[in-house]
Amino acid sequence: MGIPIRILLIEDSADDATLLLREIKRGGFDPQSLRVDTFEDTESALQAQDWDIIISDYSMPNFNGMEALQLAKESGKDLPFILISGTIGEEYAVRAMKAGASDYLMKDNLTRLIPAIERELKEAKNRNAHKRAEETIQHLTYHDALTGLLNRREFERRVASALENARIKQTEHVLCYFDLDQFKVINDTCSHVAGDELLKQLTAHLLKNIQLTNNLARLGGDEFGLLIKDCSLEDSKEFAAKLGDLISQFRFSWDNEIFETTASIGLVNICKTSESLSSVLSAADAACYMAKDAGRNRFYLYKDSDIALSQRHNEMQMVSRVTRALKEDRLKLYCQSIMPLKNPDAPPHCEILLRMLDDQGNILAPGQFMPAAEKYSLMPAIDRWVIKSVFAIKARIMQEKNSDIGIYNLCSINLSGASLGDDTLQEYICNKARQYQIDPQSICFEITETAAIANLLVAATFIKELRSLGYRFALDDFGSGLSSFAYLKNLPVDYLKIDGSFVKDIANDPIDYTMVKAINQIGHAMGLETIAEFVEDDAIVAKLHEIGVDFAQGYGIDKPQPIENILSGLPEK
Repeated sequence: MGIPIRILLIEDSADDATLLLREIKRGGFDPQSLRVDTFEDTESALQAQDWDIIISDYSMPNFNGMEALQLAKESGKDLPFILISGTIGEEYAVRAMKAGASDYLMKDNLTRLIPAIERELKEAKNRNAHKRAEETIQHLTYHDALTGLLNRREFERRVASALENARIKQTEHVLCYFDLDQFKVINDTCSHVAGDELLKQLTAHLLKNIQLTNNLARLGGDEFGLLIKDCSLEDSKEFAAKLGDLISQFRFSWDNEIFETTASIGLVNICKTSESLSSVLSAADAACYMAKDAGRNRFYLYKDSDIALSQRHNEMQMVSRVTRALKEDRLKLYCQSIMPLKNPDAPPHCEILLRMLDDQGNILAPGQFMPAAEKYSLMPAIDRWVIKSVFAIKARIMQEKNSDIGIYNLCSINLSGASLGDDTLQEYICNKARQYQIDPQSICFEITETAAIANLLVAATFIKELRSLGYRFALDDFGSGLSSFAYLKNLPVDYLKIDGSFVKDIANDPIDYTMVKAINQIGHAMGLETIAEFVEDDAIVAKLHEIGVDFAQGYGIDKPQPIENILSGLPEK
């Protein structure tokens, strides 16, 4: 049995056709052929069936090979085309080859027929493989590899085009942004393989049951986008409700378990007054999260007048800015010295503070970015960045034999409440301490009173384990949470930082003076050293001396300054 080959044979002579097919069989092929000899039959054959090769006579009573070649080219199919003639000379052969023929043979000498067929089939195979590779690359450029939907880049291009269309033609479109509720549960409990399979099956479910799928995109993770053209925000509500129902109807099976799926959907209008692409995408993202905050499995319409959504929108923008700042190393360390009051020979001390450079290079204070970072779980990453950076600076100081740089003998680093619940943070701290050869006794971790109370058992365990290694701890902002002194027995800290709201007026307010005095006395009774915050002037310092507070910190003592200022004397690394 020879190699199967499909041949469209354009030949008016049945005898010549038989001779050709016999020669092809001798060459090791098993031809399936159709013989035609008119324009109409050739055109019909090209449309009706796929062929591997075309072999055509040059001269026929009602048709010729050049016309057949033109038909083959117009069909759009990449088919090898071999001309065969008994009379045509070299001039016509050259003309045919320039027109696109693959080869030209004489009927009385078919010795090159099989080599020509083999060569052309091989080259056609290579061309098709190259074309498929290019099509695959082209597809992946604009589509998500997992689901086959549009990817974020192509989706954003189409949204940008819709924005331009809305401005020029004053049309309305709707951007629908949705993500799956509790997708993380499936990823964490069943594996990422299960999560990927869920996304593929859900995508197939959506493509089967909704229209507009040509503008459906996977934006990343379990996040999807859908551009609804020529639709008002009000009209999109019915579509969003149907989309939510459709997702709710989907069931995912994995390891004999059935999982239900729901989605939170955000909708934002694209019209002539819409702003930039980033603002529209951010608004849709914020609306999606508002739907999630409202209880999940619902949709939320973005409106500029919505105060809650506007706040969420601003927070999400800040989260994005903080995330970029982390990646681009735009967080900056500052420090503020803590002055001993009772014992001038006490070890030098400082608190490490954090600032952020925005996209324009402006310095942002913690109050501008920390609330969003805390709300959206970025603080553990920020805390780790600070720990690593401070340890690296201390290591540099030690390497340059400048360990006596005063305030760096003991550095206080703030830890967020979210970091207290991080089971791997202690290991991270110990690993970095070994890497940079840090003496644990030179590090003090500050934890706010409210965070400690909210996670009392976790905080107590965390503090005890790290203190056993030599690290020190301070309870920050003490007094801000209507404190109960009782829980201090379970928090083995070294320092009690008195909240500045009591300290800043002690020179004039007897109640504040009494509060600071009481906190200081209880702290000392428990063996803790006290630190007063918000010390703004000499009058406050004098009152703190009267009370017997151990340390003072504030603008009246030292203003926060970039660490680069203190390290300016060290050689460049």
